[in-house]
Order: sequence, then structure tokens, then C-alpha cells
Amino acid sequence: MCVVTPTLSRRLVAELLGTAFLVATVIGSGIAASRLSPGDTGLQLLENSLATGAALVALIIAFQPVSASFNPVVTLVERAIGRIGTTEAVAFVVAQVVGGCLGAIAANVMFGLDAVAVSGHTRDGGGVLLGEAVATFGLVLVVFGALRSDRIETVAYAVGGYIAAAYWFTSSTSFANPAVTLARTLSDTFAGIAPSSVAAFVALQLVGGALAALAVRFLHPAAAEEAR
Repeated sequence: MCVVTPTLSRRLVAELLGTAFLVATVIGSGIAASRLSPGDTGLQLLENSLATGAALVALIIAFQPVSASFNPVVTLVERAIGRIGTTEAVAFVVAQVVGGCLGAIAANVMFGLDAVAVSGHTRDGGGVLLGEAVATFGLVLVVFGALRSDRIETVAYAVGGYIAAAYWFTSSTSFANPAVTLARTLSDTFAGIAPSSVAAFVALQLVGGALAALAVRFLHPAAAEEAR
């Protein structure tokens, strides 16, 4: 059977659409949860995490044949270990950020809110920022560890399950994605984050990703060599 390698344009569209649907899920399910379960933050977070984990499984399975990173940190680690080139990495990050913003706008409009409403939800503190580093570190390990499996479809379930769990075991509720973090500033709802909190979040996500890249190289040296 002839395997056709997707063109860069198709991969960029896949990254844009996948990230858009991911952010729409995060924000939309957060809005629905706050309306359906008012006053119960724990139940709201449960609903939000289950929806996000399930959507990630579906999106990764659907887009994996083309491109399914949906996360600038994952893309940068792919560049660091030589799986993609610099031009591709930059283009993917731009597509992910644009897709995330479109997903946030779509979620707001679907629930009858202003298309853009800057979030006032401040998220800060040493523990919260450590949580972001831990969440991102773990996510990268899960992604690249699952990619080494003999069954590539396990990536979707591993990532979806990890993110659903990380909503609960990290103090930051596991944003673990710069594109998603930026997009969530556009919605003043349950899943939003104030612009003033973004720089620190993204910085710790990058730190977690960089440390995870080193761990991936150590744990999976064959993968790094194959990518060269």
C-alpha cells in the first residue's frame, strides 16, 4: 500500500482545527458545567476534565494521520529531538495559537456570550506555577513515551487520560499548553485565565517541556537517533 505523506499545508490545517476544537471543548464544557452545576466547583471541574479528556482522545485519533500535536511545547520538543524542522515548528506554533483563539471565540458565541471577553481569573502563586511545570513535564513524557509503543493508537488514550487526571492532581488544573493558555484569556468564564497570569504560566510550561525533552532523550535514545 502506498503511504502518502501529508503536505505542510494539510498538517497546518490539522493543527489549527485540532487546537480550535480542543479549546472550544475546554471553554465550552467549562461554561456548560458552571451553568448546569452552579455552586459546586468540584463537580464543575469533574465535568470539565472528563469532556476535555474525551475530546483529546477523539481529536488525536481523527487528526493523527495528518498532524496532532495541538501544543507548542510538544512541537518544540519535536524540533529539539529532530522530528521536524525549524520552519515547520514555527508554522505549527502559529497555527496552534490561531486555532486556539478561534476555538475560544466559537465557545463564547455558542453559549450566547460576547465573542471576546478578557478573563479576570487570576491564577498565580508558587504552587500553581510548579503545578504547570509538573503538568507539562508529565504530558511530554506521556506523548513521546506512547509514540514508542507498538500500537500508535495508544497515544490518544494515554494523552486524554493523562490530561483528565492532571486536572485533578496538579494545583494549576493542568493547562500544559501555551496556545490553549493564550486562548483562554479570551473568555471570562470558568476556564479563563487573566492575561496577567499568562507569562508565568507559559514560562513554566516551557521549563517543564525543556526538562521533559532531556528526559525523553535519556529514556528513548533510539528515538532521538532515528530522527537524525
